[in-house]
Amino acid sequence: MTDAAFQSDGASSSVQSIQSAYIAQVQRRRLYGGLTLLIFVLLMVSGFNVADARNAGGFWEGLHNIGDYPSDVLSEAWEKRADLPALIVKYFPALVETLNIAAVSTLIGAGFGLVLSLLSTRGLARWPRMIPLFRRKMDVMRAVPEIVIALMLIFVLGGGPVPAMIAITIHTAGALGKMFSEVAENADLKPVEGLASAGANWTQRMWLGVLPQVAPNFLSYALLRFEINIRASAILGFVGAGGLGYELRNAMAWGPGRFDEAAAIFVLLFGSIIFFDQLSSRFRNRLTEGERV
Repeated sequence: MTDAAFQSDGASSSVQSIQSAYIAQVQRRRLYGGLTLLIFVLLMVSGFNVADARNAGGFWEGLHNIGDYPSDVLSEAWEKRADLPALIVKYFPALVETLNIAAVSTLIGAGFGLVLSLLSTRGLARWPRMIPLFRRKMDVMRAVPEIVIALMLIFVLGGGPVPAMIAITIHTAGALGKMFSEVAENADLKPVEGLASAGANWTQRMWLGVLPQVAPNFLSYALLRFEINIRASAILGFVGAGGLGYELRNAMAWGPGRFDEAAAIFVLLFGSIIFFDQLSSRFRNRLTEGERV
């Protein structure tokens, strides 16, 4: 009976030690989390003060005017609302150009991303020792913003849709390559091993053994990237890369008198983004979850 009591006391002390260690760990995590949040707030406040100082301290003075421009655009667009359908038709070719930039960039970027992902995935790579090289290449491709690449290309190639397409393609290849690689890492290697034992080369193993497993997720990520690229192609138009963004920049820079044109371009841009967002979301749900379109 004494041994049973001793064992009970030992088990109780063990449970108490585990509880105390857990509580100490939770408190330590809370402390680290609080310190991280405090550092983040301090950096945000200091960064805002620096930006406000470089802006001649005009943020708070101009804050009350933040709604002036939207109200001017909406009021002028409402006054000239009868011209809105004709303006939408006028700028529809620019919308088509923007969508073409996004579609071509997504298609080419997804192709490069597919190759890079297979070359940088453990267990699938053709040259395993070069996996870090391909991964660092993808890091660089998605680390540089599209607008920076487009500005450099515009300086060399001039304005137009080609610099925008190349810039978005480079960023898309890096981003999709990373996501494709994470999906490919979860692929079953048994079909690949079976094809290798039958004498299939690397391309045949990837085409027949890996892609059928990961194709739904690859297509889902590519559709999601297409939505992002529509926005990116519109933004790059502001730096002279053509498309709807270029027309919007001109309309906004002209000021009052062409605000109705800016409103029509906004309608086209927002409508197309919402349409393709809903359309691709339904296809992604069908691919990943088996839902009906």
